[in-house]
Amino acid sequence: MPDRALSFGSVAKAYERFRPGYPAELVDLVVAYAGRTPRTALEIGAGTGKATRLFARRGIAVTATDPDEAMLAELRGQVPGVRTVRAAFEDLIPGERYELVYAAAALHWTDPVDRWPRIAALLAPGGVFASVGGPIRLADPAVVQAVRAAREPFLASDELPSPDGTPAERAMQWPGTELQRSEWFTDVRQSVIARRLTVPAADYLGYLSTVSAYLELPAGQRRQVYDRIGRVLPDPVELAADLIVHLARRRAEP
Repeated sequence: MPDRALSFGSVAKAYERFRPGYPAELVDLVVAYAGRTPRTALEIGAGTGKATRLFARRGIAVTATDPDEAMLAELRGQVPGVRTVRAAFEDLIPGERYELVYAAAALHWTDPVDRWPRIAALLAPGGVFASVGGPIRLADPAVVQAVRAAREPFLASDELPSPDGTPAERAMQWPGTELQRSEWFTDVRQSVIARRLTVPAADYLGYLSTVSAYLELPAGQRRQVYDRIGRVLPDPVELAADLIVHLARRRAEP
């Protein structure tokens, strides 16, 4: 998992170009839950700043962290003036406490050992933790089957399993499941932002070029699998890309 987590720097520009951004509704959910706009925030695994720019536009002083300098360089170009720290989540040293700590499509890369005490140590008592993520999937079942068949000689699946094994049919999904068990957090809530996207076939292939499962393949195999998938894709491509948002509040006392 750590190797996959550090695989994105080589495709930082493609990540910025082809990964979808986040809707303003995400910040609205966080602010409504918090009861006011947080003044300070720490972002875990900021990448190229897809979520950073949303929170920064609301006047929140964001400290964006990421272990990859190439990703942070792209972020600084997209969100000038935001404070950046090159560090993995596990290397962050507690000191300053923030009113909000959040992760956008990044929490699953963090080490589960002491994950919640570490996050709690970065939050002021009563502060808010937020996580957003969700798979980007082909919407048409027939296209799903065609792409699976094209991909299968090289890759059985291009998705990451639930970090704690929570089945997809369970009402509460990860990381809400872990937050509910944590002594550090309370008032755990899960919301879904429904999202459907339509993109050119070339852009969907561009998106796949930023997915860790493909980045792990040898270069020759990557070229072959992209070619095979490209031949069975419709143009444009319809995507189901619902966002699952988890919110929790740090307890005043553990």
